[in-house]
Parts: sequence; structure tokens; C-alpha cells
Amino acid sequence: MKYFNMRTTLGALAACVALPAFAQDLPQTMVWTSYDVGSAGYAEASAIADAFGKEFGTRVRIQPSGSGIGRLQPLLQGRADYAFLATEAFFLGEGAYDFAKPDWGPHQLRAVAGRPAGITLIAAGDAGIATVADAKGKRIAFVAGNPSVNVKCEAILAFGGLTLDDVEVVMFPTYSAAMSSMTRNEADATCTTPTTSQLYELAESPRGIQYAPLEADNKEGWDKLLKVLPIMSPSDEDVAAGLAEGEIAKMAAYRYPVITTTDEKSADDVYAFIKALDETYDLYKDGTAAMSRWSLDKSGRPAIDIPFHEGAVRYLREIGVWTDEDEAWNQNRMARMDALTAAWEEFHSANSGMSEEEYSEAWMKRRGEVIASLK
Repeated sequence: MKYFNMRTTLGALAACVALPAFAQDLPQTMVWTSYDVGSAGYAEASAIADAFGKEFGTRVRIQPSGSGIGRLQPLLQGRADYAFLATEAFFLGEGAYDFAKPDWGPHQLRAVAGRPAGITLIAAGDAGIATVADAKGKRIAFVAGNPSVNVKCEAILAFGGLTLDDVEVVMFPTYSAAMSSMTRNEADATCTTPTTSQLYELAESPRGIQYAPLEADNKEGWDKLLKVLPIMSPSDEDVAAGLAEGEIAKMAAYRYPVITTTDEKSADDVYAFIKALDETYDLYKDGTAAMSRWSLDKSGRPAIDIPFHEGAVRYLREIGVWTDEDEAWNQNRMARMDALTAAWEEFHSANSGMSEEEYSEAWMKRRGEVIASLK
């Protein structure tokens, strides 16, 4: 009997040793939120979840939602571990736009990683917009009720020294309508990713397609862009509608999806998650055309919507991805978030009697003052 017990014990130990060193640190089950079924965010979250299941036996339930609030509430209420977000991560971290309301305001969100996605000012080829500055006086398509798209376009216009007063903003009811408006000659340009299906139609139409470059060495332009939206960085894109093979378009990169959690998530939990994300890369990198960009040398560095979580930073340092420059960016980003959170607490207690519209307008003004005061 003693011999049998010893063999059982040794067998159990051997089984433990055979497991990946960190697999036991991942929870057996997790809940993630994402964009709706059919979106890139959902497809990429699903591919990563499948890889986690195959490698570690971790069961992931993905909770899709068509609204930023629907993706964020489960995370903030502790019902989801991570959220695959778009620019709502930045907006909630700053208490801006949809979240400039008395029951929202700035929240301390943290990034684990975020896949780069290219964006620039994309114009009809016959509109005479070879540079961003050329967009002055032109019709620019915006999407009603979609600050995520519109604020990126405002930032890109700033790259060329333009404000919304310098262009004719044409508002469309849906994203699809805005993207197809150039083909219908209802607009001259818009800001979006270069592989949106409507752009392929534009490229093949009589109007043609033109990409306004965001050159990395244009420091003045980038300073203006980042003053409006400090979450983007230069990007060379070689896959775009109408772009000839071998050509490169100079664009900006924002992050979508951004794997997000709260600052209350333990460093060890996030460390285990990002390590699993790294170790399973070969299992999911071909899941969609863009998923190769989840490699941590691309997805694990600033600029991004919110500060990186300390658990993610620990792992990124270990694998030699995180630099002193990245750390300085992260510290500045946390200082900005801390300043906005403190300002919100003071503002909220002093202005809770306002109507929601007045409150949002006054807070956005106060937010601008706080940001302007930061170095």
C-alpha cells in the first residue's frame, strides 16, 4: 500500500511539473467583454480565448455588446475580468464625451495590450487633398453620435493645422453611410481605417482614392495631433484599399482592440494573463488578417488609450520590450489620469445640482483646463 501511495504521489508531482510554469496561475474560467458578434474585436477576442483554452484549459465566456457602456459596466462591476475595447477606454479614463456625466466621470482603467490599427485622412482622388492641410474648405464626413471616430478626425485635421471651423463637417447617421459618402460625392474625405469595405468601392469608382500622409518626421504636426488625442503614434501601412503592392502609406496607429482592466486587478493576475497572451501567440496570430499585430513588440508599447497595468509592465520588462521612454510615457499618462480624477471629485461635489447637459459642458471645460495645466 505504501508503494502504491508513493507512485501516486510521484505521478501527481510529475503531472504538475509537465504543466507550463504559469498555466496554473490563470483562472479556470474568465469573462471578457467585446464588441458585437461579427466585429473585429469579437473575432480577435474569440481567437485568443480559443488559444487559452487549447493551451491551458481555461474556459472564457465572451460577453458581446454594441455599446461602450455595455462593454464597460461588467468590468467596473467586477462581473468581467477583461474588456476588449475601442476608444471608449480613453473616454472613460478621461471622463469625456459619453462619460462626462454625473454618474460616470474619470475611472482608473489600465491596459494589458492593444493591437495597432492604422488611420488617416482618406479622400476621394479627385478632391484635391494630397495633404491634410489641403482639406481646408472641403467636405469631411463625420458620424452622428460617434465621438470615437470624430475625435480621431479632429486630431488628424490638427496635424495639418486645421480645426473643425476650417472644414465643412457633413454629419451622417451611421458609420457605413459616412464611409460610402465619398463614392456618392456627398463628401470629399473622412478619417477611418484603410481596409473598410466602402473604401475598396471608392478606389474602384471614377473618383478614386487618396491617402493624406502623416509623416513621422513632421514633429510640429504630431505635436498638434497629440494635443487633441494623445493615444496615437506614426505607422507605416502596406495594406489599404487602392494601395499598390509594395507601396507604403504614412498613417497614425491607434489601438483596437485594447485589452483593458481596472487598476484594482492584481499585478500577478495581469502578469499571468499577458504572459499567456505572449506564449499562445502562434496559436492565434493567423486568426484574422490583423492578428499578427498582437505581438508584444507592437501591442505592448505606448501610445495607447490608458496607462499600462503594472503587471503588464513587469512582464514587458522581463522580455526586453519595455523601454525607459515607455516608462516615462506611462508615468505621464498616470499623472494625467490622477489629475483628472482629483479634479472630477472636486467638480462633482460642487456642481451636482446642474442639469446633465450643463454638467457635461462645464466638466468638459474643466477637463480642458486640467489638461492644459499639465506639462
